Amino acid sequence: MTPPPIRPFRPGRLARGGHRQTLLGYWHRRHLVWTPPTEDVVIDAEPGVQLLLRLSLQPGSPSAPLLLLVHGLGGWDAASYGLATGLLAWSRGWHVARMNMRGAGDSARLSARIYNAGLDVDLLAVIQVLAERFPLIGMAGFSLGGSLALLTLGRQAEHVPAQARALVAVSAPLDLLACVTALERLGNRGYQGYFVKNLRASYRYRQQLHPHLYAQGLEARVRSVRGFDEAVTAPMGGFRDAADYYDRSSAGPWLERIERPTLVLNAADDPLIPLESVLRFPLPASGIVQREVLPTGGHVGFVAPTLAPGRFWAAERVMEFLESAPAPRC
Repeated sequence: MTPPPIRPFRPGRLARGGHRQTLLGYWHRRHLVWTPPTEDVVIDAEPGVQLLLRLSLQPGSPSAPLLLLVHGLGGWDAASYGLATGLLAWSRGWHVARMNMRGAGDSARLSARIYNAGLDVDLLAVIQVLAERFPLIGMAGFSLGGSLALLTLGRQAEHVPAQARALVAVSAPLDLLACVTALERLGNRGYQGYFVKNLRASYRYRQQLHPHLYAQGLEARVRSVRGFDEAVTAPMGGFRDAADYYDRSSAGPWLERIERPTLVLNAADDPLIPLESVLRFPLPASGIVQREVLPTGGHVGFVAPTLAPGRFWAAERVMEFLESAPAPRC
């Protein structure tokens, strides 16, 4: 298919800057809702682990391509960046699947365990199930979801079905340690507080559902994302500590192993992702993985005039890349 031409990324003068772009992204997309018809699909990832997928199918178009959306930290299938991208894809004739990571959103009742950035087995299970129904799958991952998708295509390269055509990772942290350290800067304390508040609330909800797994009050002592990973994410994920979790789950070292057309889209002024950590990792010599760093855009901001809902220019870039990617060899 021939994609329509994309508008250049040209945010207004007053909309430029990492913090402005990040906050404007939230502001412009805060009221988005999913309107296409949706069915719930439950996928068995591992024994005792079920994942919830929200699937919207184009009527009368069984052979249409499918867009798989993967949310970030603290998100779920209703995350606004995913809604903006999914709605644009839907308007262009794509089926859309919005994945909830392990225990995220409404899937908290399906899986007692929480997700982490290293659970490539979960995303692989989703791709494998979808590949049985859809001949062409494009993927878009945002923030931590982009990191998970990159890790999956790299570390699980030989197991990813051929139907998975291409990936765009938007504002993906490639070095988890570098990014959690950046989050601890004084200028980022607002973001730190936001993530910690959501992580605490999520922990309390899970503690009510599964009191045998989650110690009561453990989250009250958490003051940072690193602290949460040290106290909760690492031990529950089978890691020695937070440092071990970051080392074993970072996607950057796996970029060279990716064998599908992939776009790594970042902004140089992302307040949460140091530019050096984006540029440091080598890409495959084949050129199949492209790295695109825009001067501004913030963290999953990319606010500018666009055809996409919520002024989310990155959604338009996602669709342009996926629709231009060559079909996989089956």
